[in-house]
Amino acid sequence: MRTYDFAPLWRSTIGFDRLFNLLDETQHRAEDNYPPYNIERLGEDRYQISLALAGYNRNEIAVTAEQNVLTVEGRKSDKDQHQYLYQGISARPFKRQFNLADYVQVRTASFDNGLLQVELVREIPEAMKPKRIAINAVGSSELSQIEAKAA
Repeated sequence: MRTYDFAPLWRSTIGFDRLFNLLDETQHRAEDNYPPYNIERLGEDRYQISLALAGYNRNEIAVTAEQNVLTVEGRKSDKDQHQYLYQGISARPFKRQFNLADYVQVRTASFDNGLLQVELVREIPEAMKPKRIAINAVGSSELSQIEAKAA
């Protein structure tokens, strides 16, 4: 795996610490492919994460949104001892984290037929949205008033 040194970027940028930390963390994290998931864009500001959780029920899954991190955890509460000849459906505990961009909020989470679907939406506050500024024209009457005040 190729690694990158982000030190020059840390020295020459201000306010991008979180971005570089995320990139650095992603490089160093061991790749765990369980549980499998999809991230889908449903619209301009809507997303959906789908996790395949065969063998789990909704009481064994916890979905937590905190700051800019979405965490999905699962732990089987199987108290019965099964004697498997072959176990292809994993029952191991897992913790999957997704880093969310600013202003991305978890809207809903649903679990049906072994598929957990978490719907996300990006809601930018009104104060952060770009505003169109009207350009006022100085008319001849306003111009003469301005010249009179200047004289």
